[in-house]
Amino acid sequence: MTKRLKSLLALTALATAALGASAQTVTLKLHHFLPAGSYAQTMFIKPWCDKIAADSGDKMKCQIYPSMQLGGTPPQLFDQVKDGVVDIVWVLPGYMAGRFPLSEVFELPFMMQSPEGTSKALWDFVEQNPNVAAEFKDVKLLALHVHGDGVFHMTKKPITTLADLKGLKVRAPTRQTNKLLAALGATPVAMPVPQVSEALSKSVIDGALVPYEVVPAVKIQELAKFHSETDPAEPAIYTSTFMFAMNKGKYDSLPADLKKVIDANSGQSLAGTIGKAFLAADQAGKKLTEKNAHNVIPAAELQGWKKIGEQITDAWVVDVTAKGADGKKLLADAKALIAKHAVK
Repeated sequence: MTKRLKSLLALTALATAALGASAQTVTLKLHHFLPAGSYAQTMFIKPWCDKIAADSGDKMKCQIYPSMQLGGTPPQLFDQVKDGVVDIVWVLPGYMAGRFPLSEVFELPFMMQSPEGTSKALWDFVEQNPNVAAEFKDVKLLALHVHGDGVFHMTKKPITTLADLKGLKVRAPTRQTNKLLAALGATPVAMPVPQVSEALSKSVIDGALVPYEVVPAVKIQELAKFHSETDPAEPAIYTSTFMFAMNKGKYDSLPADLKKVIDANSGQSLAGTIGKAFLAADQAGKKLTEKNAHNVIPAAELQGWKKIGEQITDAWVVDVTAKGADGKKLLADAKALIAKHAVK
C-alpha cells in the first residue's frame, strides 16, 4: 500500500467518523418569547438544555432561539410546536385565551401559595384529570409550572387600597387576571410580556401586574417607580401557568436512549425545580428595583379584594360546568393539590 493511499484511507476514516458523530447528534430547536438574558433562560431553560446534553453524552443538545427569533408572536408558540415548526417551546397557555379553560383554574385569584409547590400541584392536576390532560394532547408535555407572586409595578403612584386602582390602565397576562382587574376597578390591558416595556414608556398603561422575575427582561426597574406587593402571608393575587412542551413527532423519532433522557428530565420534579428557580428569580429581580419605592398591601385590605376574587372564581365554575366539566370538583382538586404540595 502506497503512502499516498494510506493517507487517503486515513482521511476517509476520519471524515466517516465525523459524519457518524454528526448524524448521532440530535439538535432540538427551542423557541421562546423572552430575551436571552432573561431569568427564564439563564435559570431554567439553559440549565435544562445543559442537563440533557450531559445526560445524553452530548448526543442531544438544544439550539435556543429567544425573543421569538424564529418568527411569529408569543400566542403562536403552541401551534409552532404542535405543527413541528420548532421542537420545544416555553409559553403561557393564557396567551391563547379559551384554548385551555380547565387548567385555567390555577390562574384564578388568590390560588397560588408557593411557585415550587403550586407547580407540582399543577402537574399532578393535569395528570390526574383526563379531561384537563386532553387540553395538551397535541404535544409532549415536559413540564407545567407557575411563577411567583404578582406585583403591581406602577409609573405614577403606589397601590395601597382598592380605591387606588380605579381607572388605572394595568397590564395583565391572562383573561382571568383581566377579569379580576376589571372587578377591582382598574382598566385591564391584555398583552404579552415583551410588549410591556414599550407600553410603559409610551404611557399606554399606568402599570403592569407581573412578578419580579420579569423585571430585567422588560426594564421595569427603569420604567416603573412604585412596586406594590401583596401581604406574603396571603395567597398571591394571581399567577400564570406555563407549559414547556415538545413536538410529539420529534419525541417519537428519538432513539430509546434519548427518550429516556427526556423522560428523566420531565414531569413533576422538573415542574417543582422550575417553580423554585422562578422564586429565586423574583428575589434577584426585586434587587434591581431597590432604588424605587416599595410597599406591601396588608392582609386586612386584601380581605375585600378576596371577596371580589371569589366572584371571578364562581363565574369560572359556572362557565366550565356549562361546557360539560365538573367545575366545583376541578376547583376542589386544584386547591387540595396546592395544599398538599405547599412549601413550608
